[in-house]
This record gives sequence, structure tokens and C-alpha cells, in this order.
Amino acid sequence: MLRIGYHLSVAGGLDLAFDRAVSLSSTAMQIFVSNPRGWQVRYPSAEIAERFARKRDKSGVEVCCHMPYLPNLGSANEQSLGKTLRSLSSNLEICSSLGIQYLVTHLGSHMGTGRGQGLRNVINALESTADSAKDVMILLENQAGHANSIGARLSDLLYIYDNCSMARKGKLGFCLDTCHLFAAGYDVRDEEVLDSIGSELGYGKVFAYHMNDAKFPLGSNRDRHENIGKGYIGAEGFRTMLGHRGIREKMLILETPYEALVPDGRDLAMLRELAGSNKE
Repeated sequence: MLRIGYHLSVAGGLDLAFDRAVSLSSTAMQIFVSNPRGWQVRYPSAEIAERFARKRDKSGVEVCCHMPYLPNLGSANEQSLGKTLRSLSSNLEICSSLGIQYLVTHLGSHMGTGRGQGLRNVINALESTADSAKDVMILLENQAGHANSIGARLSDLLYIYDNCSMARKGKLGFCLDTCHLFAAGYDVRDEEVLDSIGSELGYGKVFAYHMNDAKFPLGSNRDRHENIGKGYIGAEGFRTMLGHRGIREKMLILETPYEALVPDGRDLAMLRELAGSNKE
């Protein structure tokens, strides 16, 4: 069975995301557990955590969390880094309290200090919050390759993984975004490219995918998601990906554009059809 669904709103309460997932017949979802565009963090009460666990168990929907947008693991700025580390630690603690296994994070920007320094900054940031991880795995997300970003090259992800003790403790993995891969020059429409990604990273280290079409052409370095089949990856590109052993079995999360509180489900239905079944 495909483990698939959307990034969903938690408006009105964290547990309500499960209701939205069930209404879409989703088997997985991604959420924020803190303000995605701010630094404010509110820890859930025991009552909220209990409601969350009850609905998770009843629905059977797998859930992962995404870090807010402002934190920058690659920063060398003391003030920015301090806020980043507090945000990462808080999100890890909240995920642990809610029984969420995965926390996806962008790596951020080296802010002009150079790629090598940025990579070292990310590793140091991860190491400094390792104690907060407990039973939560951090998933490093690849980037599209905009100026000063870290993680557009898969070798960046692998370098961090190979040089961080969290990986040896089973607390580090990858989440690959299909739009970001395509924008960074990896033609995910090509099965040989998908094989090479697996050879370089090791698909056993990849635990989730963000399934997004791309609004701009291959190698654009522009992080603009498009609805499935309407972008440059196209429906056939997703058919190829969903037929690949290193992708189909992972948690698949849609971050495609929608305006309503709950998406209309068309992208989800299309992915299921392209996977060869609309019943999974």
C-alpha cells in the first residue's frame, strides 16, 4: 500500500490534521508543529498529545513533521544560529511528545562564508541538538540550488551524513524533494538518473519524498512547486518515479499548490493512478 498524502494544515488543533487526511483517503501526511514563519513555539499539552495519539492510532495515517522556514543550520551568525538551535531542539521535543518519528529540515544558506564552512556549520548544529532527538530521526532535505544554499548537491547530504554522529546513532536520514532535484539538474524523469541517485546516497538512507512537479525547466535552480503533471517533470516523469523500487515504498508527501484549507485531492488521485492503482 502506498504511504501517501499531503502537507496539511493544523488550523484549529494539531489533531484536526488527521481528520483532513482521512477526508482525502490519505495514508500519510506532513505537518508543522510550530509557527512555520516565526520563532514562536507552543508545546502541546498532555490533553492535546493524547487526542493526537488517539486519532493517529484510529486513522492509521503516518505522520512526519517539517521544520519552520526561518531556521538556518548553515549560518555562522551567533544570533541567528542561537534561534535556529532553539527551534530545532523545540521541534524535536514536540515531535517526541507526539510520537512523530521524522522531522524534515532544510539545511539553509552559508550566507557567503563558502560551501565548506556551511557544511561544517550544519554538522555542528546537528551535533549540538543531538540530545533533543531522542526517538526522532532528522531527515535532511535537498535544495534547488539557489545562491549560497547548502544541499543542492547530493554529495553535500552525504558529507553531512558521513561526518555526523547522529547518523551512526540511527537519528539521521534524507527526504528528497523531486522539484528540488529537478531544479538542481537531476533529471528524475530518467530511470538511470534515479538509479544513480540511489547509488550515490543509498536508498536505505532515504525515508521520505516530497512529490512536487517543477514550474521551471531542468537545472533552473528555482524552488517553485507545480501541481502533478502540470510542470516540467510531467505525468510520465512521476510514472517513472513511482515505478522505481527506491521511491514507491517510501513515505510520499505532496507539497503542491492549493488555496483551500484542505486540498481537493486531484494531485493525490493522479499519483495513485500513475502508480498503477487508485485503491492503494
